[in-house]
Amino acid sequence: MYSESDPRFMQLALDLGARALQATPNPRVGCVIVRDDAVIGEGYTQQPGSSHAEIVALHDARRRGHDAAGATVYVTLEPCSHFGRTPPCATALIEARVARVVAAVEDPNPQVSGRGMEMLRSAGIDVRCGLLRQEAVDANIGFFSRMNRGRPWVRIKLAASLDGRAALDNGASQWLTGEPARADGHAWRARACAILTGSGTIRSDDPLLSVRHVETPRQPLKVVADSRLQTSLAARIFDGNPVLLAAAGDGAEKSDAYAQRNAQILALPGPDGRVDLAELLQELGRRGINELHVEAGPTLSGALVRDGLADELLVYMAPLLLGPGRAMLELPALTALAGATRLHIHDIARIGPDVRIIARFS
Repeated sequence: MYSESDPRFMQLALDLGARALQATPNPRVGCVIVRDDAVIGEGYTQQPGSSHAEIVALHDARRRGHDAAGATVYVTLEPCSHFGRTPPCATALIEARVARVVAAVEDPNPQVSGRGMEMLRSAGIDVRCGLLRQEAVDANIGFFSRMNRGRPWVRIKLAASLDGRAALDNGASQWLTGEPARADGHAWRARACAILTGSGTIRSDDPLLSVRHVETPRQPLKVVADSRLQTSLAARIFDGNPVLLAAAGDGAEKSDAYAQRNAQILALPGPDGRVDLAELLQELGRRGINELHVEAGPTLSGALVRDGLADELLVYMAPLLLGPGRAMLELPALTALAGATRLHIHDIARIGPDVRIIARFS
């Protein structure tokens, strides 16, 4: 079904797609056009309202002096078939008279969902789908989450010693991990559409929660779960891009003051007097947030896990032993191992002197 070179070119398309951070809320898509086992055009999705990966690759081929007629197109997501902010990519490929299209995965967007490949096949183009499918899903796991569940993929970032402590008893935690791990953490921040923290973390650490240690074409939205709107207007989190304050009340008396700091209050009261986290995720999904990166204390992170709202843990383990200290997550005590929350290890990597573990809940 696939040639020996097909996986290589699809991997190249995936590598290109990883660079499309500015595509949000659209998926990050890469595209490679090949003739006679040589790349004649390549591209990745630009910012919303601009060209999709296929269009960029077709333009690149023309710029290089190549005609895409008879070529094979490798694309990490099914070409779109509908008019949105831009015309359908399937139509552009048909008009370019390409001979073959290899897509990694079908588009979960109900406006597409197989229609793009159907258009291509109806035009006589050889269409294959499923090459490096899981890699393509992982590359856009937040987009798939938002299309299928209406909410973003929730990734909780944690750092701990080998004996599982996130901080000393007095709260000191900077820095458990080395500089390579911190830079890697910022790369995951850059990939996310939004970063969530809690008001307690703002009070104790006063973080910027911006992407600084790696290059990025845009900064993620900052979101603070602050039930009683206690976040100080002087907090550094208000420096830079907009902030969304999720509260248990409407905070009408504070809305003007926060607005002057480029912050919006979102009233999401839960039955326990705290922020309704499930509804917060739905609201972020409605706002086009694909991936939510959580950097919070053990209470908020633990609540997301306890409520079944976390999808993935991004854990950096430092080669340290701290003894008594603070836990990574605040979870209820168990009386039997049968009640333990089960995860599966998705990836393990050495990051400088530390170890990064990616574990998923399902």
